[in-house]
Amino acid sequence: MRAFAGLWRRFFGSLGNSLLTLGVLAFGVLLLPPLLRWAVIDASFTARTPLECRAAGGACWAIVHEKYRLILFGRFPYAEEWRPLAAMLLIVGLIGSACGGLIPRRALHLAGLLGAAAVALLMWGGVFGLAHVESTNWGGLPLTLILSVSGMTMAFPLAVALALGRRSRLQLVSALCIAFIELLRGVPLVSLLFMASFMLPLFMPGHVQIDELLRALIAIVLFSSAYLAEAIRGGLQGVPATQEEAARSLGLSRTRTTFLVVLPQALRSAIPGMVNVFIALFKDTSLVGIVGLMDLLLATKQALGDPAWRSFALEAYLFVAALYFGPCYFMSRYSQALERKLGLGDA
Repeated sequence: MRAFAGLWRRFFGSLGNSLLTLGVLAFGVLLLPPLLRWAVIDASFTARTPLECRAAGGACWAIVHEKYRLILFGRFPYAEEWRPLAAMLLIVGLIGSACGGLIPRRALHLAGLLGAAAVALLMWGGVFGLAHVESTNWGGLPLTLILSVSGMTMAFPLAVALALGRRSRLQLVSALCIAFIELLRGVPLVSLLFMASFMLPLFMPGHVQIDELLRALIAIVLFSSAYLAEAIRGGLQGVPATQEEAARSLGLSRTRTTFLVVLPQALRSAIPGMVNVFIALFKDTSLVGIVGLMDLLLATKQALGDPAWRSFALEAYLFVAALYFGPCYFMSRYSQALERKLGLGDA
């Protein structure tokens, strides 16, 4: 009964909420039947040709079955597609185990390093009888996951350093951190990707070749670290000065006070802002297609290059939207659960 009362207050607790709820219900009643008919009842799931899909009169989900290899794995060699699949399962398994508390805290770093090495081995190959696959042939969902997870992992320590540096008493350090953060936040990610992909090699010695994937990852890490640093700085500003004073009075050095007292509290309160940055980073990986990396979105565009299936682009993009929505929804819900666990929503 208490849960029902809470739902009633949420949806009908005021005149505005009641009108909005009734409006959404009316809209759903009008929209849901035709949408259900198009997406499920009249949809074609097993058609082998576009003509069969058109004859069904509904959504043509058969395009997913027809083009899923290109959408999910890009240009990765057909006979080796089990490797990116295994890499995806490993990434998802490690993240799920870490979030679910199945991996002890002391073993998180070791598990992450071993997982990263295993993913690199599976994707690049070249050892243990695995065929070598250049990173330019990676694509689809594995590339999106690798870029997003690697970007989050590498951007976090850099963001912490920038946030602490911005508050430094050394004016030169503070000025450099402020300049870095404000410059990166004022430049679109697309510009950084272009600079990293086409201008960075011009500043390197002729015999030094930087992998295209690494160039894009550098741009993503630098861009995300600037936004993440601001979220962490907000958390640092929320820590009462009395916390630092109490730690110093107990004899802790400034460094130990920062890393043992101030920073843990700051990161705790900065969780919502950091998760927003992580979600934005996951979605922003779709921009790497501009510099030639076949991410999930570009792989879908390549799949729709087939004239026979081009008219069913809506279904293909809805499938891709679901793939993007899943991880974003998971991050959002996990953030809410973590906030409740830490009592961040308590007054």
